[in-house]
Amino acid sequence: MKLTLHVWRQPGPDAEGRFETYQVPDVDEHMSFLEMLDVVNERLIEEGKEPIAFEHDCREGICGACGCLINGRPHGRTRLSATCQLHMRHFKDGEELTIEPMRAKGFPVLRDLIVDRSALDRIVQAGGYISARTGSVPDANVILVPKLDADWSMDAAACIGCGACVAACPNASAMLFVAAKVSHLGLLPQGQPERYERVQRMLAQHDAEGFGYCSNHGACTEVCPKDISLDFIAKLNRDLMSASLRSRVQED
Repeated sequence: MKLTLHVWRQPGPDAEGRFETYQVPDVDEHMSFLEMLDVVNERLIEEGKEPIAFEHDCREGICGACGCLINGRPHGRTRLSATCQLHMRHFKDGEELTIEPMRAKGFPVLRDLIVDRSALDRIVQAGGYISARTGSVPDANVILVPKLDADWSMDAAACIGCGACVAACPNASAMLFVAAKVSHLGLLPQGQPERYERVQRMLAQHDAEGFGYCSNHGACTEVCPKDISLDFIAKLNRDLMSASLRSRVQED
């Protein structure tokens, strides 16, 4: 399989970027997308050129590091998969691919396809924790959790923080990410003490990082590799409303 790649190259965060074109004549359909980039980089190194910088770690769709835009879509054309899980059999011989970083104010480009996603870490640090002392591991089922709540919490905890939701949103909002991180703790008994303070702190940090507001386009959930539901954003909004009312009552 032969492909033409138009790849965003940017040597540093303050440098001017540009697209460079590469011909890749020997792509195996069984390669993953990142393996294909590895082949391109090996050729560039042999030619004495700078390889394409891109993030990766687990290459199993778990860590969320590999995200980039492929033909304008985060993680590429297949649903429910990260970039590392995308295989070249989904492309046609002779196809042209445009590969660029996930651009957003909250995701400054560091180099080539690598962006700084530490803003998401700071959002979690603002409230994604519990202060209740749990001691050693409790026996199973000591704290009863309704199955529906447990299932919803697990669904929210599946978020890998890849940033696809931000890249797809026309407002560059990270609200789906925040909603998942708020919900997976707020649905469990251990997360109740900070439940309402958590949503206020994490949303305040979200805004401080320069992410936009949610306007319910739904593009975020369409590109999410873990299929995080928009229902979590609705839940976040309900908790935020409750938190605001509680604050007013305490002030009065």
